[in-house]
Amino acid sequence: MKIFNALKQYSENKPIALSLGMFDGVHLGHQTIIKKINELAKERNLESAILTFTPHPRIAFNPNDDLKYLNTFEEKKMLLSKFGIQNLFIQNFDGEFRNLTGEEFIRKVLINTLHTKLLIIGYDHSFGKNRSGNFELLKQLAPELGYDVLQMEAVNLYNHNVSSTKIRKALEEGKINEANAMLGYHYPISGKVVDGKKLGRSIGYPTANIAVSKEKLLPKKGAYIVDVFVQNKKYMGMLSIGTNPTVNGEHLTVEVHILNFDKDIYGEDIQIHFREFLHEEIKFESLPLLIEKLDEDKEKTITKIGRASCRERV
Repeated sequence: MKIFNALKQYSENKPIALSLGMFDGVHLGHQTIIKKINELAKERNLESAILTFTPHPRIAFNPNDDLKYLNTFEEKKMLLSKFGIQNLFIQNFDGEFRNLTGEEFIRKVLINTLHTKLLIIGYDHSFGKNRSGNFELLKQLAPELGYDVLQMEAVNLYNHNVSSTKIRKALEEGKINEANAMLGYHYPISGKVVDGKKLGRSIGYPTANIAVSKEKLLPKKGAYIVDVFVQNKKYMGMLSIGTNPTVNGEHLTVEVHILNFDKDIYGEDIQIHFREFLHEEIKFESLPLLIEKLDEDKEKTITKIGRASCRERV
């Protein structure tokens, strides 16, 4: 996949099949659009492309908005490449760009710069200053400017349309299975392993403390069953998001106990895939009670991942 970090870097004349938006999460709705772009691009001898933006328009218009992303940019690029997109355009959502009207955006960006011949947008997409660009405007200008435009229907799960907002809400409520279903993959986080208090080691459950990007959305506080990817291998894990109230912790941490693993991985990158919510964050009256609960969580993790692995093989 070719990546252009600014539209001004693009000077090719090859016509493209394009969709635009944040594509945060690259969820099932996005994947439906990408599949259609790839199919039609191949049929019409076009190159497939996505135009996305940084920062999120919500943050650009309101810098105090504490919006958290479902994907880091690296994750987004990996997913778009995995799903077959040939070109990724990343445009800074600055004052000049966001002041383009819908029609100016179509003429200057989609046609004059990107040579768009096919545009596919989502069911509720709008663009341009004051949301002046939409499907109706695109249809109106299509005959004059020589492109085709399609609008995709929403993907519906759990009695509502799949969207990045719905996925964020599910994660914030600890509904991991629901979030994963809307994403079409297990929700990931990643980061370097950093020093912690090493309490886990003293009770037989050593943990790796993960420094996660501050822009990345963390699921609800609590305990989770996860897959852990470290040193190019996959392991079972039990992950905790919280403040360690049993030992009067004050700062939010992300810690994972990796089953059947005893290597020193401080400073290494680690990736987590969330599988299932175990329980809320709990403050135990004593360390023996904490250990008892960890033993219980370990049994559940082994049992549930084992069953899931059998289903995946079938």
